[in-house]
Formats: sequence, structure tokens, C-alpha cells
Amino acid sequence: MKISISGFSVSAPSDVIAAWISAVILGGVITFYVVKTNKFPLMWDYLRTTNHRKIGTLYILFGFLFFIRAGLDALLIRLQLAVPNNEFWLFQFEKYDQLFTTHGTIMIFFAAMPMLLGLMNVVVPLQIGARDLAFPFLNAVGFWLFFAGAMIFNFSFFLNSAPGIGWTGYAPLSTSIFTPDVNSDYYVFGVQVSGLGTIFTALNLIVTIIRHRAPGMKWFRMPLFTWATFVTAIMILLAFTVLAIALYLLMFDRMFGTKFFSGPDGDPVYWQHLFWIFGHPEVYILALPAFGIFSDIIPTFAGKRIFGYSSMVFSIVLIGFLSFTVWAHHMLTVGLGPLLNTFFAITTMTIAVPTGIKIFNWLFTLQGGLIRFTVPMLFSLGFIPSFVMGGVTGVMLSVSAADFQFHDSQFVVAHFHYVILASTILGIFAGIYYYYPKIMGLRLDETLGKWHFWLFLIGYHLTFFPMHITGLNGMPRRVFTYDPGDGLAVTNFMSTIGAFLMGAGILFFLWNIFKTHRENEPVSDDPWNGRTLEWTVPSPSPEETFDPMPVVEGLDPLWIAKKEERPMKTTTDHRSAPIAKDSILPVLMALSLAGLTFCMIYQWFIASAIFAAGLFALFIVRSFTDEKKDHYGKGEAS
Repeated sequence: MKISISGFSVSAPSDVIAAWISAVILGGVITFYVVKTNKFPLMWDYLRTTNHRKIGTLYILFGFLFFIRAGLDALLIRLQLAVPNNEFWLFQFEKYDQLFTTHGTIMIFFAAMPMLLGLMNVVVPLQIGARDLAFPFLNAVGFWLFFAGAMIFNFSFFLNSAPGIGWTGYAPLSTSIFTPDVNSDYYVFGVQVSGLGTIFTALNLIVTIIRHRAPGMKWFRMPLFTWATFVTAIMILLAFTVLAIALYLLMFDRMFGTKFFSGPDGDPVYWQHLFWIFGHPEVYILALPAFGIFSDIIPTFAGKRIFGYSSMVFSIVLIGFLSFTVWAHHMLTVGLGPLLNTFFAITTMTIAVPTGIKIFNWLFTLQGGLIRFTVPMLFSLGFIPSFVMGGVTGVMLSVSAADFQFHDSQFVVAHFHYVILASTILGIFAGIYYYYPKIMGLRLDETLGKWHFWLFLIGYHLTFFPMHITGLNGMPRRVFTYDPGDGLAVTNFMSTIGAFLMGAGILFFLWNIFKTHRENEPVSDDPWNGRTLEWTVPSPSPEETFDPMPVVEGLDPLWIAKKEERPMKTTTDHRSAPIAKDSILPVLMALSLAGLTFCMIYQWFIASAIFAAGLFALFIVRSFTDEKKDHYGKGEAS
């Protein structure tokens, strides 16, 4: 499509033009609202904040916005596949490749990950009695790096340069030999910058959990969400480092002519090994925090202590360890040989054991409990059978001989979404409903929440269960059409209906948020009759918490105090708290790195050097900043 304004003409596909028009209109509406309601002080506060709850809120907010963007991509995919030989809009061939690439990449890196990190930011310090994360400044840097990387990747679409290499970025397709344009560079740099922020946040969470637990909170008194966060953060440090290495090597292949993944000395399979050493732990990086959320919600609404707490902890640790031993089950058709295929098939089956322990422990916790069917509990209950179905197909895929039939078919797409949506997305929604009082000081409407749950769950199964049949009937993944005689029309149409049901569920969620904030009815400190420390602080959690510091005397310390009808014990003898001081430097650092990477994408090396110098200057400014001196005063010389 060509648009001419005052003699200046611009040629772009109609979807890109529609995106620009939508962005301008939406931006205008937001600007009008901000000006009319004078939200500038609030925006300035959140731009400079280093407080864990506010950073967590930003993670959840922008993660959810990217979730909406990726969800729209999913609806466009389903519209294209709704009927045989369809030509919906222009989403065929290269445009379809870009569509499923942006959908997968945004959902994994820029939606699911940040929403989980946001819940960790908000909840973990409150659960362990910490007043903030160990390094508040680094926490803000981590968020803004995530945001910068996400914007770099998303901006590619507005420049008609969206990558089309799949969320896995497989070589040799991702090398300059086959995709010489800048499209794939947006993938490389966007994921790299965002991943760096994720690594910083993981490091921060590890130090916080080790160093800043309340007095008396021993390792086996920590809530299971905190345990899941701790193991997940260690996995992020290991897995995202491998991804960073892979992306650096791909960057050098694309920009400087090295041949790590092509040529006589390179091999595309090297990329597969590096990516899946990251990629399969990433599945559990997304799932384990959700397991922790369910493990805190189910005891609360069953009115019982979690069954088999110690075995739940060991299963979390074992899942984290085993997740690094199964990566090549994604490569059973590559030609690794029967010995390696058998090894990775066995390890894949083995990881089902600790997962099964968790399933049975949740069920035993429910047995005999006085169950309250609140919205967080419904999402938790809906997760259990849905995830089991995804686990069963995972065991099927681990059989190397059978995988030759399943591989690269819609069956794999169905399995992947059954695992990720059942654990991660249902877990995120459960966590948002459960912890919303601590995030915003409000409680989301139960009736609208139940509409959200049932529409989303029914749509989820209607979308992905037929995909198993579609795949077994021979439909590959990543194809944009099929013939009427292929016998795929009915199941594809069912999947399209299911996708729109999920979309309707999200509309109920959005209306729920709007209604809740319009009514603005504050809630108590403990609206769910909780069991752990986060329910002892006001809602929303203030910037100064735990003064005096609680003393933890066992697992579920608040529940123990309730049963004994006494207040929790407190102390003033505790480790010094982290100092959260507002700063604009994290935003400026992220902007400098974003400018550097944008110039690198187009190989404007002089401009890149200028941005790098600016970033280095910000490091120097930061090195002369001492929050402790400002907070405690300058120490005396001895």
C-alpha cells in the first residue's frame, strides 16, 4: 500500500500502516488521559523507582501489554488457518513466517518471563521478611533493560522488518546467507538486551533469598514460591548465559563474516545444541514459578498445610537439575545416533517423576480440606488436569522412534501450549488475582474473574486439544494453508473458535481491572486468610515494611500465630535492610544501550561508539553514587 502526503510518499504493507495508525490513535488517547488526570507525577515516580513492588508492577504491566500483542498475533494465525486455502489479509508466505516468529518470541521472552519476574519482585521480599531486593538499583536496571530489548524487537514490525526465523532462530536460516536483511538482527539484539536484564534480576533474587530472610526463616521454613524462585533464578543464570553466547556467535556470523553455524568449519546443529541447552530449561524457568504460586494458593484455600513440604522442595530442585539433561530430545531427528537418542529419551521420562510428585502432593493437600472456590483457586484447579495432559504428550514425544512421526507437526505445537499455557499462563493469572491486594491494594471482582477463568479454560482446550489430531493427520507446523482434501478443516476451525474464546476471557479480565479500579474499594491486609508473611503487611505493600521485623517460628508463620491466637513475635535485631533510592540512571542506561544496539543493527558503528561512550559515562556517574552514605551519613575515620 502506498500513502502520499504533500508529495511525500511512503510504501508499506497494509498491516504495518494499520499498526502505525492504531499506535497513533492509542498514543493520543493515552496522552489525553495523562494530561487530563495529571498523571505526570505518578509517571515520574515510576520512571525513577527502585522499589521492588513498583518494579514488579511495571514488569507485570508491560508483560501483559506484550501478552496482548502476542495474543493478537495468535488470533491472526488462527484466522489464516480457519478454513482450507485461505488468504486472510496478507498473512501468507513471508508475512506468516513473521507472524509466528513475533508471536512465539514475544510470548516467551517479553510476556511470560516479565510477568513471572514481576510477581517474584512483588511477593518474594514480602514472603521472606525482606524490605526490598538486595540491590534495588540493579533491579531497576534489569527491568529497563528488559523493556529496552522488548521495544527493540517490537519496533521492527513498525519498520516492516519483523524477523521471520521462528522463536528458536534456527541456523542456517538465521544467518546472513539466507536472511541478509536487518530483520533477524532485531531478533538477535532484542532478545540479547532483554536477556541481560533477566540475568541481573535473577542474580538479585538469589542474593536476596540467601542474605535477607527474616530472623528464624531457615531454608525449610521458606514458602514454596520462594523456593521455586530461588531454583528458577539459578537456572536463569546458567541457561540465559548459554543463550547470550549463542546470540553473540550468531551476531558475529551475521555482521563480521565468521562461520560458527555455516561453512566447512561450522555447523547449524551447533546452534540447536546451544539454543536448546537454554530452551528446555527455559520451559521449567517458566513453569517452576507457577508451580510455586499454586503451592501457596492451594493450601490457603484448602485450609491445610501443603502435603509433603520437604518432597515438594526436593522435587523443585530435582526438576531444576534434570532440566539441563534433556535438551537434545528436541533434536531426536537430527541424527545424533541411537545411543544419545536413548539417553535423552530416558532423562526426559525421568523428569516426569518429580513433576508427578508435585501433582500428587497438590491432590493430597486438597483431600479433606475445606475448599473455597475463589478465582485463584479455580485457576489452580484448572491447571492440574491440563498440565497432566501436556505431560502425557511430552512422554510420548520422548520416545525417539515415535518422535519421527510427531516432530515438526501440529502435535508438537499442541503439546508445547498445553504445558506452557497450563502452567505459566494459568499460574500468572492465579498469581495476579491472589496477590492483587499486595500489588494495588484492591481485590478483583470474583464474578468477572470466574467468567475470565471459564472462557479461557474452555477456549484453551478447544484450541489445542484438536491440534493433536491435526498433527497426527499430517499437518506440519509453520505452514499457512492446507487443502480441503487433507481432512484438517474441522479441527482447524475448532481451534480458531477456541482461540477467540480465550480472547473473550481476556476481555473479561480487562473489564475486571477497569471495574475494580473505578470502584476503588480498599481491602484488608489479609483478605484471603493467608498463611505467610506477605499477609502481615498493609495492602498495597508500602515502601517501608517489616518494622519491627517478624520472627519466623515455623512453616506458615502467620497461620501458626492465628492458631495460637497471638500476634507474631518481632525483633529489632536483624540484618541491615537494602536501601531503595530513586534514580533516573537505570532509564538512561537502558536508553543508551538501546541506541547502541539500534545503531549496530544498521551497522552505524560511529553512532554506536557515541552511545557506548554515553553508557560508559553513566557507569562512571553511578560509581560515584553511594546510597549508604546518603542514608546513614559519612563514616568517621578511625
